[in-house]
Order: sequence, then structure tokens, then C-alpha cells
Amino acid sequence: MKWIAGRLAALILCLTMAFPAAAMRKAGDAIKPGFNLFSKEHDVQLGQQAAAQIGKQYHVVENRQLQDYVRQVGERLAAQKVAKDSGFPFTFKLVSDKSINAFALPGGPTFVHTGLIAAADNEAQLAGVLAHELSHVILRHGTNQASKANLLQLPAILAGAVTGSNLLAQLTSMGASGFLLKFSRTAETEADLLGARLMNDAGYNPVEMARFFEKLEAEGGSRAPQFLSDHPNPGNRVAAVQAEIRGLPQRQYGANVGDFAAMKSLVAKLPSPPAKPGAAPAAAAAPSAASRPSGGFKQFKGREVALSYPDNWQVFGESNAATVTIAPREGVVQTAGGGVNVGYGVIVSFHETQTRDLQQATDELVQVLRRRDPAMQIASDSRRSAQLEDSRGLVTMLASKSPYQGQYEQDMLLTVSRPVGLFYAIFIAPVTDFPSVQDTFNEMVRSIRFSN
Repeated sequence: MKWIAGRLAALILCLTMAFPAAAMRKAGDAIKPGFNLFSKEHDVQLGQQAAAQIGKQYHVVENRQLQDYVRQVGERLAAQKVAKDSGFPFTFKLVSDKSINAFALPGGPTFVHTGLIAAADNEAQLAGVLAHELSHVILRHGTNQASKANLLQLPAILAGAVTGSNLLAQLTSMGASGFLLKFSRTAETEADLLGARLMNDAGYNPVEMARFFEKLEAEGGSRAPQFLSDHPNPGNRVAAVQAEIRGLPQRQYGANVGDFAAMKSLVAKLPSPPAKPGAAPAAAAAPSAASRPSGGFKQFKGREVALSYPDNWQVFGESNAATVTIAPREGVVQTAGGGVNVGYGVIVSFHETQTRDLQQATDELVQVLRRRDPAMQIASDSRRSAQLEDSRGLVTMLASKSPYQGQYEQDMLLTVSRPVGLFYAIFIAPVTDFPSVQDTFNEMVRSIRFSN
């Protein structure tokens, strides 16, 4: 055992001393996989075992046109020499998930979230993310990092894999499985550069890959896409890719395997995926930039009330019902119990009350809301009046826990006493987003008109 440890330590030392030479690489030069205790067969085995688990967590999109499109983009990249020479059997599946993400497992199983297609501007950007992910597989970054995570335990685990033991389960038990899809900045740089070669050879402009990643970085903050949590920005991506292009064979760009705009339209019309049997839905991510009010307005006309709302939001509920919700699709969040919460949008309704006193009726409504949501608090003791066209309203600021993971929300409650009961509208947004939608909410308040 001491001999093995000594040999491994010497190997690590050699790799460390060799790194400066790798740093002298010229644009266009080949990028080779690094130190790895796993065989390529191990990579394939890990990928297949992980893909089986992924199938239990995600809903595969049941639209053949979309699946064929994603597969064709992926296979165009996988057909290039550097990908073919890797020997890995790449596969591509589109899964229903609104987060902006894609990932390739060791050995080649690749999954694309519908949110990635919704966020990309063109096919080249989609191809750029896939080329980047394929590069992680080709360069074996996942098992490279797992190899360096715990060298002394791995030989026995790899030996056990030959006998049929679950390699992924063994890595999970030693805490090394997390390295398979979480990469260093050095690995990100390598995936960018090799991805640029894949795109170039396939006829896609590699700069679109860097532009898309920088677009995600610019979104930042609490809205930072899931992709960035596992793929840290190595910095200067556009400049690095442009420099790499100069070292590659010249190509004509403009490749397309299909109508990207039509694919985006199909993705936008997909129904929400059914919940997996026996599994609670994962905590929702913060709503994407596409959910922000557009600046344009539509008109909602109900039985008792009419108002304007952002033209990129939807009305959930019948116009003649007592309650409707106006929100972006991402604003309505499924709960673990199978119900829904509104995390971003507006609830419009009436509350039956025996009093015409606005302050008293509002207090009564707040108590009802707090019974439904014990975490709800009055954000301020001060209330303010709001003048509508022919009625006086009251605005009460509330706060509660948001259905979006790790967030709190701010709620603006507008109440107006009407002959049919207490009209109310709750304007809801995460605390971090509320200032940016305040003007939209105020415009909606000003637009309210009652029919009787």
C-alpha cells in the first residue's frame, strides 16, 4: 500500500511539473485528456448508470420533432473527427425543465433542458452549449477530477467494477460522484477551446458559444442560470475563442439542421411535465428573465372588474370566475402536495365580508391570508390610500416565504370595498425582483375599472 501511495504521489508531482508546458499551448493545438485512473469503459459504465437515475428525475419531451432536432444538432457535432476519435457513443435527449441547462455524462449521454432552447438566440448558440458539453466528455473531465479526488480508494473501487458492482454507487459512497459534472475553470477553458474546434468543423460560428455564456453571466444575481453553478466562467471567453479560431482551419459558417425559431415556438407551447409518481417536485428556481413584464399591456375584462396586465403574462382562470391569476407561466409554482403557489404575478379576487368598513374588512382578509400562510407577516404598520377611478383603495404591504428556492417574497395587497364584497388584488414578486416590477404593478392598479 505504501508503494502504491508513493507511486501515485510521484505521478501527481510529474503532472504538476508538466503543467507549465501545457500552459504554453498555441491556438489550434490539440488538447489531450489529463490524468485518469478510469478506463474509457468505466466512463461509459458511469454514464449509463447515471443516465438511468436521470430518467427517474426528468420528464423526456414527448415531441418527436423537437427530439429529432436536438439529436441532429448533437450528431452533427459528434460526427466531427475529434469527437469520433474519442470512441464514445454520444446520445441526445431533450427533457422538460425550464432552467437554462444542459449536461453530458461521462461516456456520452447528453441531456438538454427545454429552458436552454428558450434562452438561446439561434441554433449556433444551442450547438455551442452542446459542443462545450461534448468536450467535457471527450477530455474526460469528470473522471479526471474524480481520479484526483481520492486516489487511494479508487483502485479497489475500480477493481470491484469489473465484478459487476455499481461504480456510480461506489463513487457516491466516497463522496466523489459530485466531481463528475462540476468542473474547474481550467476544465472550462479546455471545453471552450475544444468546443470551438467542434463548432468550427461542423460549420457553426464558435463565437456564438462564448456570447451565449456571457449572456448568462450578465443575467447574474439570484437569476443566475443553473448551468453557471457547475461551469464557472474562466474569464475573457469571447477573446479566448476568437484567438482559438485563428488557429483553426477556415470554414464557412451558417450551418443549420432545422428551423430554430420554429423549435423555440414548439418549446413555448409544451405542457408542464407530469409529476413523477411518488416524488415531490424539486424546489423551483427563480423565474427567468423571460418572465419579467414586457412593457406592453393587454386588457382583462371580467364580470366585475377590468384591468391592464403585461402582454407576456397569462390569465389563469375563467373571466367570469370570482378569482383569476395573472402571471407568467413560471410564476405559478407546483407544491410538494400537488397544489400550486403564485410566486410571481397577481391574484385578483373578492372576499365575502359583513362589514363595509374598508380598514376592518382588510384586517379580516389579512387574518384569513395568514391562516392559510402562517409565515406571512405585515411588512409595515403604515398603510396608504390608493385612489382608483371612482373608489378609494387601501394598500397593505406583506411579506412571506417565496415558493422559489431560498427566496422571500414581497406582497402588495390592494383592497377596495365593493357592493359584491371586498375586492382585493395581491401583487407578488420575490423581494429581489419587487423594485423592478413596482412600476408595472402600479400601472395595473391605476388601470382597474369596476363594472358596478
